[in-house]
Amino acid sequence: MLTHEQVKTHWWRVALVVAAVGVAAFARHDPFAGLSGLVPILVWCGGPVRSRRTGIVVGVVLLVLLAWFVVPRELGLAGPWVPAAIEVYWLHTTLAVAVCAIGGRRPSGRHVALVVAGFVVTGGVLFSEWETPPGDEGVSPGPAQLRVTESTACGSGGCWRELEATGDRAPEVMAEYLLARNFTPVTSHPTIGDPQFCRTTGLVVTHRLCAGIVPLTANSVRVMVIVV
Repeated sequence: MLTHEQVKTHWWRVALVVAAVGVAAFARHDPFAGLSGLVPILVWCGGPVRSRRTGIVVGVVLLVLLAWFVVPRELGLAGPWVPAAIEVYWLHTTLAVAVCAIGGRRPSGRHVALVVAGFVVTGGVLFSEWETPPGDEGVSPGPAQLRVTESTACGSGGCWRELEATGDRAPEVMAEYLLARNFTPVTSHPTIGDPQFCRTTGLVVTHRLCAGIVPLTANSVRVMVIVV
């Protein structure tokens, strides 16, 4: 049973872990990335620290770092300042380990193990997603006023996701829907339709998702979603 003195000494550890779990749970589209982002905070809060003040300051920095790597993407934001999901595994881990090493004054074996594990997980995720179509990533489920069906297809260039939507002014409504989710019009790709809208994330490695709109009739449209 915890004593009053233990609670007084270690309350900050529990508070940081609870807050970090709340941030990680926000990663609805990439839950595994959210869980991976929790690891550095769990390691920091579970290990020895120089002082309570150091533990709290470093923990808060780790919490802010985790929020930066999770929240903007989940809000549908885009741009070079929004980390891509794959960067959570290696870049976030590397930055978090650097923060922990500075807070602890010197790196330790567990810090090195975290960095190595981050790159190993990154390789595994990349390999598992090599021949899979893009996820929702701001395109699915589509506008509420349209009836949307989804499917996947694969060809020599890889796999992609297709959405077919029907409803009043479906092509225009779908274009407005993409614009509202920070997709921007770009020069059309010859294989995925015209017009084309793309959204870019990534601090170091750019992740670019494009959705090509193919009008079928005045009230129906096909959307092809690929990573380019």
